[in-house]
Amino acid sequence: MNEPLTPLDDLLTVLDPEQIERDIFRGTSRPSLVPRVFGGQVAAQALVAAGRTVPEDRLPHSLHSYFLRPGDPEVPIVYSVDRIRDGRSFTTRRVVAVQHGRPIFHLSASFQTYEEGLEHQEPMPAAPDPLSLPTAAEMLPRHAHRFADPQLLDRLLDARAAVDLRYADEPPFAKVGEPREAKSQVWFRTNGKLADDPLLHICLATYVSDMTLLDSVLLAHGRGGWAVGDVVGASLDHAMWFHRPFRADEWLLYDQESPSASGGRALARGRIFTESGALAVSVIQEGLVRVPRG
Repeated sequence: MNEPLTPLDDLLTVLDPEQIERDIFRGTSRPSLVPRVFGGQVAAQALVAAGRTVPEDRLPHSLHSYFLRPGDPEVPIVYSVDRIRDGRSFTTRRVVAVQHGRPIFHLSASFQTYEEGLEHQEPMPAAPDPLSLPTAAEMLPRHAHRFADPQLLDRLLDARAAVDLRYADEPPFAKVGEPREAKSQVWFRTNGKLADDPLLHICLATYVSDMTLLDSVLLAHGRGGWAVGDVVGASLDHAMWFHRPFRADEWLLYDQESPSASGGRALARGRIFTESGALAVSVIQEGLVRVPRG
């Protein structure tokens, strides 16, 4: 008898789009907290599709993407990869994700062979030990009374089942109406070991990078977020730079802040550090953040 799939197995299956033609891939979606495809999933699937057309010795060093339309979680997503350039050290790919005959997402990614170079980085900020922090299963039920939908607790727990994500401080929905500093930290790692495939670890970090990045925006205004229903929003664009090797099945600190919000849009930036202090990834995202009318 086959063992049932774990939540991580299920996520890895979703992040493994099927190749249906040269440079064309098809992906399915996991259930989302909102009635559209989770942005981190689309970005990760697109990066996997791009990576499948690149020599194995070249890994992503940056990606830049735009979320164009909400994705339909009930319909497969078709990813078309355009081989923009294959140079001696760098490879560039462009990916368009399509549903219902229209593009919903656009990604450009650059890959590089490893080489030696100058070395410096920002120091890792202070953060509590991840094992001293509550898990999602311990923390989320304490705040379920604040959620707009009684069924949201189960959906949140399901969304966090594959990834162990722990807040260093109270999440936005824990202190609604209490503005705080526009900074947030979470520790994360997958709930299970991953294969020794560097692209897989990069794609898992891409998936997680969209989960909490706009939290710092909400904290600045004392808003609880999408779970509470006091804001509506969506990711508009997303950029990442991959600096150093890391494993997504080992603890990573996601240090996040928001320098600005105006015009219905908010900017957030994040840094992902390994537990040993290496700066592994930089992230910047602009999101649509609106206060519901009435």
